[in-house]
Amino acid sequence: MLAQHGATDVSVSGLTLDSRQAGPGTVFFALRGTATDGHQFIPKAVEQGAAVIIAEELPADLASTTIYVQVADSAEAMARMAAEFYGHPSRKLQLVGVTGTNGKTTCATMLHKLFRELGYHCGLLSTVQNQIDEQVIPATHTTPDAIRLNELLARMLKAGCTHVFMEVSSHAVVQHRITGLQFAGGIFTNLTHDHLDYHGTFDAYLKAKKGFFDMLPKTAFALTNADDKPGPVMLQNVVGRRESYSLRGTATFRGKLLENAVHGLHLEVDGQEVQFRLIGVFNAYNLLAIYGAAVLLGEDSTEVLTVLSGLTSAPGRFEPVVSSKVRITGIVDYAHTPDALENVLQTIADIRQPSQQVITVVGCGGNRDGAKRPIMARLAAQLSNRAVLTSDNPRFEDPNDILTQMQGGVPVEDLGKVLTIADRREAIKTAVALAQPGDIVLVAGKGHETYQEVKGVRAEFDDKQVLTEMFDLLGK
Repeated sequence: MLAQHGATDVSVSGLTLDSRQAGPGTVFFALRGTATDGHQFIPKAVEQGAAVIIAEELPADLASTTIYVQVADSAEAMARMAAEFYGHPSRKLQLVGVTGTNGKTTCATMLHKLFRELGYHCGLLSTVQNQIDEQVIPATHTTPDAIRLNELLARMLKAGCTHVFMEVSSHAVVQHRITGLQFAGGIFTNLTHDHLDYHGTFDAYLKAKKGFFDMLPKTAFALTNADDKPGPVMLQNVVGRRESYSLRGTATFRGKLLENAVHGLHLEVDGQEVQFRLIGVFNAYNLLAIYGAAVLLGEDSTEVLTVLSGLTSAPGRFEPVVSSKVRITGIVDYAHTPDALENVLQTIADIRQPSQQVITVVGCGGNRDGAKRPIMARLAAQLSNRAVLTSDNPRFEDPNDILTQMQGGVPVEDLGKVLTIADRREAIKTAVALAQPGDIVLVAGKGHETYQEVKGVRAEFDDKQVLTEMFDLLGK
């Protein structure tokens, strides 16, 4: 459906979905969100001087000086217009998207590091931060809105970037944030329990992820994890190159785990033995995905493995925190899903000495999928010697209500191993106090984040910094 009202000739100088940023020459898009409906801000955008209004429903009173365009889907219209407005930058870049529940940030970040080491100018769009080569641009979403996304891609192109690596969230697919982009390739990591508060069902979540692969052109590659059950599903109906990676079976890119130790992974990759600095089986899969994508982009396999062997992971991903004052090992990780937490705790179990105890600090975010809360607590209790349940961005929920739901998942036999402390700083302090020399303290859930979000306010809070402070206090 497309209907136009008002004048037909206008010079457009900018696009916005925020009525406060509307002004002469701007196009305002009225988007329906989960919390607010942009249609209610149309009068404000008109008052601000917006030249064009694009909406699914038009107001009863139309200003004679404004062009109104009625469309079936404002988000899709915005994405397509944004790509056109910025000159379709994605068509002039080697744009690679990474999707999946876990591993997106690690894969995108390390691909960015790898290709920079290989001599390319590169862009990065990730949960942690956006980058144009070394220039850091703060990130507010895993995948920016379509206007911001195309604007960033245009900036990257102007700066001389040839490759861009980006995380593609399930929200981005459903909300048309990536509509109109041309990808050179797509990577699928894995699919586990997450974002069901938004998608409703696991099938809907899977369908959202698959939507990314369905949009890949014939010229693109689709690289999937053959060992993850939904992995092969992602390749169904893909019109481009269908590729895979595996640690267990037949695939385009095959790996074999030779050693998983505290100093890193020893893998055999396509017949070549390589020592990597990353730890954990989940990172073995990430490394295979990164390697496979680089080769599919035309890079030499031996050179890729050589450079990759010296790289470190993304901030807040199995990041060690070591103090010279105490003999306790700290680990900060973004694990905020059951699968991610289980992977991290299993990795610690694989590399720790029998005498080392594991104390885990973990919480669950507010106004998010509540079904995973008891599962997270159960895993923390079962796979740790001690567990401290605490707050993790409670947002507009009562932290104690979240903790009560988490406690419901702790088996009776493990209740004695679990403490509940709503204040996250006190929880970390308690975990460090419980640790003996040689023990491991895992602080999970926030990783790279440097804030706590409570009732709409973001207060400064950095797990890594707090953990370091507690080590220093203990060492005095």
